[in-house]
Amino acid sequence: MLKTLYLAGGCFWGTQKYFDLLRGVVSTEVGYANGGTTAPTYEDVKHGSGHAETVKVTFDDSILPAETLLAHYFLTVDPVSVDRQGGDSGHQYRTGVYYDDVSLLPAIRAAFAKTEAEIGAKPATELLPLENFFPAEEYHQKYLEKNPGGYCHLPESLFENAKGRVPFSREKE
Repeated sequence: MLKTLYLAGGCFWGTQKYFDLLRGVVSTEVGYANGGTTAPTYEDVKHGSGHAETVKVTFDDSILPAETLLAHYFLTVDPVSVDRQGGDSGHQYRTGVYYDDVSLLPAIRAAFAKTEAEIGAKPATELLPLENFFPAEEYHQKYLEKNPGGYCHLPESLFENAKGRVPFSREKE
């Protein structure tokens, strides 16, 4: 059964690469979500349109349940950071889980509760209905595939984790 979540995790290049590696993810698309304008460009987003860099993740819930998908998501972000991930700062780099299917809310809430228990603090990650999503320009799509060695705020060990090769722990980084 195919489901979709919209995940804002800082720079969308690395976030897309990570989710593309997971078994059960059917497709990803980078774009801009939950901002105040229609059809923003990257320049608009950079200059304060209010959108978050977001990855639209379509997944097979029977292979990769939403709660497991979100456990992976929370590995890719600093859940207590506000408007910053890695070396990127600004409102466009906030973290957020946006949904357009309310049937996913129990799994989303469970993932947030589990993360809160693990980190001992309430995540700063937004949990909101999707207001809007606009695909990013083509050069942003699968950016790290097109530009191997391009900038990414996520450590390489995290990608190895997504491939199932090594377990990931924040303490190792």
